[in-house]
Amino acid sequence: MIFATLPCILALAVPVGAQPPLPEGLLGAEIRSGWEAQNGTRIAALHLQLAPGWKTYWRVPGEAGVPPVLHFARSRNLAHMQVIWPTPSVFEQNGMRTVGYHDELILPLELTPREAGVPIDLEARLDFGICHEICVPVQLDLTAWLAGPGAPDPAIAAALEAQPVPRPGLARCAVEPIRDGMRVEARIDTPPAPGEVALFELRARPMWVSDPMIAREGGTLLASAEFVPETGAPFDLDQDDLRITVVSAAGAIEIDGCPPN
Repeated sequence: MIFATLPCILALAVPVGAQPPLPEGLLGAEIRSGWEAQNGTRIAALHLQLAPGWKTYWRVPGEAGVPPVLHFARSRNLAHMQVIWPTPSVFEQNGMRTVGYHDELILPLELTPREAGVPIDLEARLDFGICHEICVPVQLDLTAWLAGPGAPDPAIAAALEAQPVPRPGLARCAVEPIRDGMRVEARIDTPPAPGEVALFELRARPMWVSDPMIAREGGTLLASAEFVPETGAPFDLDQDDLRITVVSAAGAIEIDGCPPN
């Protein structure tokens, strides 16, 4: 996989005539304004449209992927935000595995305003990769003024429906140090399904994670992965912070926390 050497930096908050051209592979980018939920939060979404054959990456993109970084600190009247990731696809190419989305990504956002009834001025800076035969790093600024009740958006609703199903308590884990980090071995109680892959992450401490190794013992999926922090040394891994997402042809489940065997 070949990476372009310079990022393409776009600011999509300037007048239309002054907007720079989109990079190859990215056909469009916007914030979908969504609607105000009954609990007072705002449901909006980031929307990336990709050219045929191009893909972008999930929050844990695999060894060869490009991890996305989302910044919303410059937003106004925003107290809290939850990013809701739809179930990704797993790509195998040239012996490498990556995890992400093809054609487009609609990424729902649940936004809690600081002051109820006041519009949210959402400012997003996105650092992400789009890939085909080469990978292009992109830095993108998007803004939206989110006011009023809005209206239901079928595209956002479909992305919300596509998120993995929470299934706490299905996994037990053994953790051991390795030279440059920690190895996690999980036993997951889930029936066999075609194309199953277990994806590991730490929710509060993002870091490099190896591609998982998986095997089967009847109704138990055995999966392991290595976590390597920037220090390149063993660390105190919080098993309550582990998240395992199992993706297969049968759908996806998400397991938060993985207590000892």
